[in-house]
Amino acid sequence: MRILRDLPTLRAELASLGPVALVPTMGALHAGHLSLIAAARREVGPGGVVAASIFVNPLQFLPGEDFDRYPRQEEADLAMLAEAGCDLAWLPSVETMYPPGQASTIIVEGPAQGWEGTARPGHFRGVATVCAKLFLQTGASVALFGEKDWQQLQVIRRMARDLDMPLRILGCPTLREADGLAMSSRNRYLDPEARARAAALPGAMRAAIEAMARGTSPAAALATARAGLTASGFTLDYLALVEPETLLEVPAPPGRLIAAARLGSIRLLDNMAA
Repeated sequence: MRILRDLPTLRAELASLGPVALVPTMGALHAGHLSLIAAARREVGPGGVVAASIFVNPLQFLPGEDFDRYPRQEEADLAMLAEAGCDLAWLPSVETMYPPGQASTIIVEGPAQGWEGTARPGHFRGVATVCAKLFLQTGASVALFGEKDWQQLQVIRRMARDLDMPLRILGCPTLREADGLAMSSRNRYLDPEARARAAALPGAMRAAIEAMARGTSPAAALATARAGLTASGFTLDYLALVEPETLLEVPAPPGRLIAAARLGSIRLLDNMAA
């Protein structure tokens, strides 16, 4: 696996190689990321390049969020990527990604409005900007993202479509722990007691979806889920049924059930088809 850290070397390396499948990450890798590497290999085949980026993007963190303490484990991440069959690891510095004097960012409206866009104003500006730069830096023909960050996935798809970017954005299913909790780099922040309670979030979401399928009104099913999560110690930012692509709220299935909830200082995201 080639490990690259400067843009001229990256471009020279990729110039003579086949199509690129890119897996953008912020590191602190887990099995969910590795499933994206496997999916990337299936997309480009043996003649293509599977590339992963590791970059903790300061532009998508709000003041007071966990940028400084976001888990960083470069050596372990690179070993995991190599073992998973990644061909190229792209590890730009902040100065490489955002040279002094950079004056351009990307603002997406539509699916970026509401939910995470309200809870974390400016977050999707950072996500869209860094993804656009990664796509241009690598010349990827396909970029793969996990579906756990559902709204983010729709924002990136909308940006790529609106800007006529010549690549496909592929969403891959969320990987879950044995108790149903969606895999996330931030799960490691949970202390043992909070980790034991965290599975109540996907449990409540599944119960609400099953209740709606049995004929319970969506309003009642979601109210029951919210009450149960509050009783389990969660502070809910939102639990809502939305149209999957636009993220606009819908009164009844089909749709996507999205959630953001806190256990103490740890914020968990999840979503499921409903």
